[in-house]
Amino acid sequence: MDDLFGTVGTWTSLSDPAVAEIAAGGGFDFVVVDTEHTPLGLESVADCVRGVEAADGNAVVRVPSNDPVRIKRLLDVGADGLLVPMVDTAEEAQAAVEATRYPPEGGRGVAAARAADYGRTFENYVREGHRSLSVIVQIESGEAVDNAADIAAVEGVDALFVGPADLSASLGRFAEWTDAEFLAAIEATVDAAEDAGVPVGTLGTTPEQIEALGSLGFDYMVAGADFTHLVEGQRRALAAAEDVLSD
Repeated sequence: MDDLFGTVGTWTSLSDPAVAEIAAGGGFDFVVVDTEHTPLGLESVADCVRGVEAADGNAVVRVPSNDPVRIKRLLDVGADGLLVPMVDTAEEAQAAVEATRYPPEGGRGVAAARAADYGRTFENYVREGHRSLSVIVQIESGEAVDNAADIAAVEGVDALFVGPADLSASLGRFAEWTDAEFLAAIEATVDAAEDAGVPVGTLGTTPEQIEALGSLGFDYMVAGADFTHLVEGQRRALAAAEDVLSD
């Protein structure tokens, strides 16, 4: 993936690859396939990545944790980028980067998997191709905010991503998007990213949240999620039907 400045992505949590394909065909720059808070297994993720690719999109997979084994397996299915949750220190950010790199720069195991076109581009992928992966780390705690400058300065970290729900919860201000402490944490993170020349983004699942968070200086946004689109679409359709039947 190219740099994330000025881009708009969307979020998917459902396991049907058609959902990921539909999301990628909606004009977004990338699609996040979430495996942290979803039941998606490796085979489902691989199919979702294929769905995104079928619509000429870019697939960013959120890993369940900063675990080199999980990272290796998700990269082998051909993700264009990784979103790594709960990164609180520069050392944890460095570990995430090293998990995406082959030796001697990192510790990723070498295999002729789907990412290397099942061996057809194996040697080139190992030598150069894997370095095009985007590594995005999540800022989701007060500790991470305090260390944001050091995290952003880690070589190989391509972007920061503020997880608004977890960050607000960690500050004791859950979902209080206009709270002064929460806004100060956002400002500190945005400033740290700007100083490092690294883009920083966040997620908004409703138009109101997108507007509220998007006005705080972020460089890219993840706008909406498959489950919220489904819930809101159902709500609008139900309201419209009830209005018609009540006339």
